[in-house]
Amino acid sequence: MELIKWFDEVGIDDVDQVGGKNASLGEMYQELRDVGVRVPNGFATTADAYRQFLEVNSLEGVIADTLAGWDVDDVDDLAHRARSIREAILAGSLQAELCDAVSLAYRSLSKEAGSPGVHVAVRSSATAEDLPEASFAGQQETYLMVHGEAEVCDSIRRCFASLYTARAVSYRQHMGIIDDDIALSACIQRMVRSDLASSGVIFTLDTDSGFRDVVYLTSAWGLGENVVQGKVIPDAFYVHKGRLRDGFQPLVGRTLGPKALHMGYQDNRIVNAPTAPELRDEFSIEDTEVLDLARWAIIIEHHYTARRGQPTPMDIEWAKDGETGELFIVQARPETVHSRRTETRVNKIHHLRESGNALVTGLAVGDRIATGTVRRIDDPKDMARLIPGDVLVTETTNPDWEPILKKASALVTERGGRTSHAAIVARELGIPAIVGTGDIGNGLRDGDEVTVSCAEGETGIVYQGVLPFDVEEIDLDQLPATATAIMLNVGDPSLGFKHALLPSSGIGLARMEFIFASHVGVHPLALTRPETLSPAVRSRVDERTKGYGEPTEYFVDRVAQGVGTLAAAFWPRPVIVRFSDFKTNEYANLLGGTEFEPSEPNPMLGWRGASRYYDPNYRDGFNLEVQAIRRVREDFGFTNLKVMIPFCRTPEEGKLVLEVLAEGGLERGRDDLEIYVMAEIPSNVFRADEFAQLFDGFSIGSNDLTQLTLGVDRDSESVIHLFDERDIAVKKACAMLIAAAKVGHCRIGICGQAPSDYPDFAAFLVEQGIDSISVTPDALARTIRAVADAEHLTL
Repeated sequence: MELIKWFDEVGIDDVDQVGGKNASLGEMYQELRDVGVRVPNGFATTADAYRQFLEVNSLEGVIADTLAGWDVDDVDDLAHRARSIREAILAGSLQAELCDAVSLAYRSLSKEAGSPGVHVAVRSSATAEDLPEASFAGQQETYLMVHGEAEVCDSIRRCFASLYTARAVSYRQHMGIIDDDIALSACIQRMVRSDLASSGVIFTLDTDSGFRDVVYLTSAWGLGENVVQGKVIPDAFYVHKGRLRDGFQPLVGRTLGPKALHMGYQDNRIVNAPTAPELRDEFSIEDTEVLDLARWAIIIEHHYTARRGQPTPMDIEWAKDGETGELFIVQARPETVHSRRTETRVNKIHHLRESGNALVTGLAVGDRIATGTVRRIDDPKDMARLIPGDVLVTETTNPDWEPILKKASALVTERGGRTSHAAIVARELGIPAIVGTGDIGNGLRDGDEVTVSCAEGETGIVYQGVLPFDVEEIDLDQLPATATAIMLNVGDPSLGFKHALLPSSGIGLARMEFIFASHVGVHPLALTRPETLSPAVRSRVDERTKGYGEPTEYFVDRVAQGVGTLAAAFWPRPVIVRFSDFKTNEYANLLGGTEFEPSEPNPMLGWRGASRYYDPNYRDGFNLEVQAIRRVREDFGFTNLKVMIPFCRTPEEGKLVLEVLAEGGLERGRDDLEIYVMAEIPSNVFRADEFAQLFDGFSIGSNDLTQLTLGVDRDSESVIHLFDERDIAVKKACAMLIAAAKVGHCRIGICGQAPSDYPDFAAFLVEQGIDSISVTPDALARTIRAVADAEHLTL
């Protein structure tokens, strides 16, 4: 009987002896060190050691008798029984031969570290843990900064006892795992001093959508428990796998989290104190370190995929040693939500039928909507108050909350990020969750009827009252194939990964101004000419751009991340981003905008689109957009990104814009760069042959084309009844554009609203021979069907 095993003696085939956590650590320590993945050394007690402990202390019968007759719905009864079992285990003594073996191994580990008594982490590793079918997220205990042989042995005994917390027993019952089949192995691993640096979690997919081409990494100052348990909103990063492997630096997402708490080690104990203000405003990990960890995560995922013979997305914990500056992987397990999904591709799209009064906002987890009665519970001891179908509202959750979470229709927490315990369990249970809302206060009161919506992007919203919503199910495998490319109009980068899973040919329209609003919020000239700002506005701009060095870098970085997220999501499918087309009144609404924008009587027909890009009064602002696009194409490596010029009134103006682009490094044809022009003005129709010689393609903007063809202000309620994209004049204009594009040998598509709203209009475009139709995601399925029908009729 072997009582301990070193990491280099175990691998993933040894779960039955050392549990999932230890088996995985041993696998990585043995197999991945030579390719650069750094894992702290350690050893594990075995399942035999645990069972011998139970036998020596006559505990098997105690456990069986105590759990006999347990009512799975009686949480108070379970808590009492579980506490009784833990007390019995803690009253037992660790067998002498196990203590001797642990002490000898601990001394050897200390000698390896060059220390008379190294600090270690003692973690629980159950033999049914970290499986693809069940995460067991935090079900058993972990003890950090453990020092000395006696303390290590005591921590092992406490780990044994933690197998019988109420949460662990309930979770095993929920997952159909029989207690007689489970044992507890303790992991004794050299401590990484992340209390002096930072740590976090990595997923080798997007945790909400299941999109598998990115690595998602979170980070916070101090020990990683704050991130895992959801006590802080961490910094968050996205890295594209394929382009990273190809040698680029595709860090396409970077979000600064408040990181309100810092878990560290003080006076021989672990303390969780408020993070220093200056550290809250700094990223807790360098970009180069994010990329290094992403490379390791890809290596780990590839290894486990090969070992298991099937795709295996991974859930990984990492830590940085503040004494040496080294990065380490301290845990890795299969991801348990998206890896369990069946091959049937049924896409469920939740739509609110109407909006309402927003009470609370936070980070959306999942893409669902639920309604229910608010039940504020701050201690799991009060879980009996929750009625099935209630919306659970609390500060944060940990594994003690597991028995109650599966009764809730939705979850709202004041703390936590997308990789917190609350988020992981909500995904497993398939309920919407909003995390990191901040202090809810009276925003949600016990007994309120609310609607929890996570279907509107990265921001989750709790609405007052029960709002009606629809759930559309689309069997993606049943949609017909079309010769016409069906693309998507996508405005919010946070929805990119979700929409990339739909069967489209790419993005036909991504509006730069939407990314301005969601990612930047500052007028470009306020960044290029800060010296002209009033002191009050300058102060606000400085606050917004703090930490970026040059103010212009804030714009370039934020826009590059927004555009880069979309390009990454759809790689290698084409993504067409339209340069900014704000009107002067809309630019004025950006921070600092009133100091640069003229007042126009009719902004719709004024200084917008192409006319701004070469104008000395705005050109340096436009150049920031050009720099951002270059970063996405050249640094991130997304050459699938194409650009489009809006509201280009004449070919002469088009030439001026192309010159500005070329001077900024975006030359048409260079590295396969394609430049399109919006066709939305009658002059684009009448001079289509000339525009076709300048650009690689057209995209019909049916909204403005209808407005300007019919002379109808689309924002005027008085004449809105006359606004109709299906008017014969508009259809003739579209037909003329398509014909001219064919003659000019350039592509032509449409990105206006009409095909989304009117399937018959989409059919008309197919009859004319259009190359692509770009629609909103909710209209994709019906547009594909309408186009397929139209193509069948034209044969």
